[in-house]
Amino acid sequence: MKLLIRKTHKYLSFFISIQLLLWTISGIYFSFNKIELVRGEQYLKIVEKPINLGVLNFNTPYSEKVSIINRLGKEIVIVSSRESKKYLDKNGNPLDKLSSLEAVESVKSQTTLLPFQAIEITDNKSGSEFRGRSLPIYKVESRNIENDDINVYVNIYSGEIMAIRSPQWRIWDLMWGFHIMDWNERDNINNLLLKIFSILALVSSVTGLILFFKLKSSSAAERSVLKSINIGS
Repeated sequence: MKLLIRKTHKYLSFFISIQLLLWTISGIYFSFNKIELVRGEQYLKIVEKPINLGVLNFNTPYSEKVSIINRLGKEIVIVSSRESKKYLDKNGNPLDKLSSLEAVESVKSQTTLLPFQAIEITDNKSGSEFRGRSLPIYKVESRNIENDDINVYVNIYSGEIMAIRSPQWRIWDLMWGFHIMDWNERDNINNLLLKIFSILALVSSVTGLILFFKLKSSSAAERSVLKSINIGS
């Protein structure tokens, strides 16, 4: 029985050692990097602009939530329902999309970054930087004062910043993929591979503990026998 436990622990530990190392490395990276800095919140300006509610004079359609924000100096209304989200001007008319120049200007007014080009994205990609965001969306290529390449993702109608992706975030995303064992999409924390390796890691830990206590008790028994022999002689 002891030999079976020993072999189980030995080969299981060898099999999962690489993934255990990746879990450890990624866990260390997560603990030493603040999530606020990873998300790029340090680049956001605190922008307070007055909103003139008096210019809004129309009835909104059925909605769960109505937001009024300032888009490049003009009030716009965002009407959200379970099925859709509508972007309206102060008269209740649907908004046109921002131009690429307006998207750049929007990033300039809301962040400390130096934006220089906006690209409209219409196709979703597995594992992309903008995953989970509604399309179409603008990717505004920018740089910080250290000249790092940073992508800012902007809502194409409201000009709101939806995500900031820096080199620090890209490393975090890679480590997250290693951590949850989803290297393509890096989103699925319920994948089968993660469950299998988690169970194997548990079995390896339990067998290691069993071996530790069994070896300890065996050593104690051997010492007792040797002591008895010495006394008898």
